Amino acid sequence: MADNTLWVGVLTAGTAVLASWVTSQGTARAARIQAETTAAVQRAEQRRTARRTAYADVIEQAQRMGDLYWKVNDAHADPDPESRTATLKDLRLRLRDAYATLRHLVRVVELEGPLEAAAAADRLRRSTSDSYQALEDMIGGDADAIQRFNECYAPFWERVVALVAIAREVLQEGAVPAPNPAPALRARWPWVRRRPRPGG
Repeated sequence: MADNTLWVGVLTAGTAVLASWVTSQGTARAARIQAETTAAVQRAEQRRTARRTAYADVIEQAQRMGDLYWKVNDAHADPDPESRTATLKDLRLRLRDAYATLRHLVRVVELEGPLEAAAAADRLRRSTSDSYQALEDMIGGDADAIQRFNECYAPFWERVVALVAIAREVLQEGAVPAPNPAPALRARWPWVRRRPRPGG
């Protein structure tokens, strides 16, 4: 009888130890899975935040360039040739600096990705070259340059809008929690007051 009691005690103790070990293993595994999940969510959110900042910076810089385009159009209306040329030359320098900043910010988007956002940002960057050339021709006295300059604005703004759409799609995909909306645009079409649309 004593032997049976001993074996029952040993068996009970062994079972308790085994149950404790199984429980501890399960708890450790659950904790590990939770930690890995939390880390993955944090990495995803950090990447999303970095992308959102990169996209917003490019869009904001494009809007600054749009404001300078407005000033170019206003400067061209100056009836004083010397004052007009001086102002246009100053705006050319400011646009050159603004483009340098834009180019840098586009490179950041290319690093952050994804490919479709990087491509959209680069298309936006390249869309500024024709307007810059038209400004150069304007300063050089080309009478038709102002029309070519004005015609460059719509394609430029279309690239901005396209980047916003792609940025919104990328940021909403798999966001935890739901992402903030993409930066609002100041949809300005400065040339409309001077050059109505055909048929308008």
